[in-house]
Amino acid sequence: MLSGRRLDLLDPTPIDIEIDDIAHGLAFVARWNGQTRGDFAYSVAEHSLLVEALFRRIDPAAPPKWCLAALLHDAPEYVIGDMISPVKAAVGPGYSELDDRLTSAVHLRFGLPASIPQQVKRKIKKADKISAWLEATQIAGFAPAEADKFFGAPDPTLIKGLSIILRPPVDVRTAFVKRHQDLLEAI
Repeated sequence: MLSGRRLDLLDPTPIDIEIDDIAHGLAFVARWNGQTRGDFAYSVAEHSLLVEALFRRIDPAAPPKWCLAALLHDAPEYVIGDMISPVKAAVGPGYSELDDRLTSAVHLRFGLPASIPQQVKRKIKKADKISAWLEATQIAGFAPAEADKFFGAPDPTLIKGLSIILRPPVDVRTAFVKRHQDLLEAI
C-alpha cells in the first residue's frame, strides 16, 4: 500500500488497514467500469459518500458508527476493485469470502464489529440501490423507467436535491478522509 503497509489479501489484519490507503484506492476505482458521462470517472469513493448520505436520510437517528459502516461498505474494493454483480457471481463464493475477510478487518480497524447487524446491512443495501439508481439516471445514460427495472424506483423524498457531481480523484479522496474523520470524532 502507499502507506508502506503490506496487506495480505488472504489473511488481512486490522493493523494493516489505513484510511489513507482506502481513500486513495477508492478514489481511483471507477464505478460502471468508467462508462459514465463527464470529465472524471465516478469513483467508488464518491459512491460511498453518496451511500452514507442516503443512509442518513433512510435512518436519520442512526448512530455515527452505522454511518461509518455505510461509508466503508465498499472499502475492500480499494484493493480488489469494483466488479459488477454478474462477474462476482461468475467468480463464485471465493470472491464473497475474500470480500468478507477484508470487510471484517476494515471494520475492526475502525472500531466497528466485524459483522454488522442485519437490520443495518439492509438499510445500507437500500442506500446502495438508491445510489445505483441515481448514478444510472444521472451519469450512466439510463432512462428512469429502465433504472426502475434494475434497481427499483426510489422514494422521491430520499433523493430530493441529490445531484451527482464528478470531481477529480484527489478532491474525492480528501472528502472521503474528512467524512471518515468526522464520523470517528462523532463516535
